[in-house]
Amino acid sequence: MERVFAVARTAGRLYYCAQMIRWRWGTVVAPRRQWRGAVEVEVAVAARRPSDPSVVRAIAYPALVGTPAAGDRVLLNLNALALGLGTGGYALVVALPDRLPDDVDAPGHVVKARYTPLQAVVLAADEEASPHRAALVDAASLSGLPVVAADLHSALPAILLGAHAANPSLRVAYVMTDGGALPAWFSRTLDGLRPHLAGTVTVGQAFGGDLESTNVHSGLLAARIALRADIAVVTQGPGNLGTGTTWGFSGAAVGDAVNAAFALGGRPVAAPRISGADPRPRHRGVSHHSLTAFGRVALAPADLVMPADLPEDLAADVRTALEALVPPHRLVEVPAADLGPALESSPVPLSTMGRSLAEDRAYFLSAAAAGRHAAALATAAATGGQSA
Repeated sequence: MERVFAVARTAGRLYYCAQMIRWRWGTVVAPRRQWRGAVEVEVAVAARRPSDPSVVRAIAYPALVGTPAAGDRVLLNLNALALGLGTGGYALVVALPDRLPDDVDAPGHVVKARYTPLQAVVLAADEEASPHRAALVDAASLSGLPVVAADLHSALPAILLGAHAANPSLRVAYVMTDGGALPAWFSRTLDGLRPHLAGTVTVGQAFGGDLESTNVHSGLLAARIALRADIAVVTQGPGNLGTGTTWGFSGAAVGDAVNAAFALGGRPVAAPRISGADPRPRHRGVSHHSLTAFGRVALAPADLVMPADLPEDLAADVRTALEALVPPHRLVEVPAADLGPALESSPVPLSTMGRSLAEDRAYFLSAAAAGRHAAALATAAATGGQSA
């Protein structure tokens, strides 16, 4: 493994030579597919090492670097390919140095990816130039909004499908945190779900949503007030950082989302990561990530949802693990077996850690059950009734 820094001493001073990015020049061979906010291209690489690939798939974000065309010279970052990342297994186009995009003078002064070479200026939903400023400037309450907090981005479509199976008229907004991908544009899942969502709010260092916000708190308020959401779903973007330790994983922030929803007068709904197929013992049954996030990070109470109809052995393990988190949470068992057809009709492929719906049915049914429960809460609130 390469060192992050090489250190040299000259005249008594230490100089650090960066080795954090694998820079390469390339030439665009041909465009491939594209979706909202992103373009995939095939690029011939000018090799610097014998191990360098000759041709790579690369992602460009036109709002950041412009739109590559065949023959363009591009500057690439090859880190993800070198590390063999699954979700992020692309080269990234850093610049089109011979064809820079024009400047765009737009409102907004909120900077994301701050003090990196690609820091971007966006308009936050609640800043002065935003059309939503007046409604958000003094906003302080979610007014009982159900907020489903889940660890992985792959839970989003299942939660949405579960909610809409219960009540298709509900407006579901997505609040994307910065634990995984920063650009919302990277997610083809999100692109495919756009017709079914009230909108996306990107928070923290994440960007590229329909609305931008500073943190989860202001993002939830934007979802409720500006997007008129009946339900909000909070997950990180695609990708998940984990070191195999108790605390070293990006999904710990899902516990903070529970706290934020509660602090703002929302109704937190915890969607634990449940699997009967993960080959890693620490992620079978209830993932240790969920047990840490909901059991130790989340200090506010949430409805902790599990399917009522899991296979018997798996259900016993899950129930035992989740009952240890009660209180402060409340364990809610929600029938989910009949949500199979809704999941099978998903407008986007369902996949988590490389496993499909057929390969890890418990994972997707668990997320869909959380969506169904949130829908029951939202429907009861709208009709003035109560839900379990």
